[in-house]
Amino acid sequence: LIYSTGFVLQGHMETEPAEQRTAALADEDVFYLKQGEAALNEALKIVESEDGWKLETAEVINGDVIYSKVLTGNRKVFRLEAELNASPEELHDILFFRMEEIHEWNPSIKRIKVLKHVGRNAMVTHEVSVEMAGNLIGQRDFLNVRYSSKSESCVYFGGAATRMESLPPQPGFVRAEDGPTCIILQPLQDRPDRSRFIWLLNMDIRGWLPQSLVNKALPQAQVDFTKHLRRRLATQHPENKICINLF
Repeated sequence: LIYSTGFVLQGHMETEPAEQRTAALADEDVFYLKQGEAALNEALKIVESEDGWKLETAEVINGDVIYSKVLTGNRKVFRLEAELNASPEELHDILFFRMEEIHEWNPSIKRIKVLKHVGRNAMVTHEVSVEMAGNLIGQRDFLNVRYSSKSESCVYFGGAATRMESLPPQPGFVRAEDGPTCIILQPLQDRPDRSRFIWLLNMDIRGWLPQSLVNKALPQAQVDFTKHLRRRLATQHPENKICINLF
């Protein structure tokens, strides 16, 4: 995986005559851009590192696998690898540009709101999970910067918890923290209409919970998300609906 940094910030810079007029806005925008870009680069380093990964689960039917690794500070991260029946561009649209629609097909999400767009490649979002019976972790909210980039035919998403003065932690929610985390979308060599989906889940859910429970719940969340995403894709690819329903 090769990722070149810097071009998004360069493309964002205003011309000289407009610098004073947009100075206050540009400072905030550059903060989020730098944070998102740094999160993506750090997450890619974790994904690309070869040491320490252990197999967590392997799905027989669809071939999905999840690996885990313990980082410095004793945080456990999870890397899911799957193949999806959609091109990277299609997934880019569903998972990034149409992010506010995710709750329509993923029942674990109550809502996602884009609070701020920073150009076309970055945004600040507020996400609220659903409080479900039997969900021992309970409801959480997240305030994240999300960042998108393309390199040749691949698409990359990066993200991390961020701050915004207008949205401090909300009463009634535990504010969890993401990141650095990333998703990598690569076209299959022989099937460019299909993608290899790699997702690094790196999350501190906060609150007083046994770590053993957290380490069980997070990879299950990846399994569930991928299942719901496949069902969402089946609505756009009816020819694969029978196979999807078997999962």
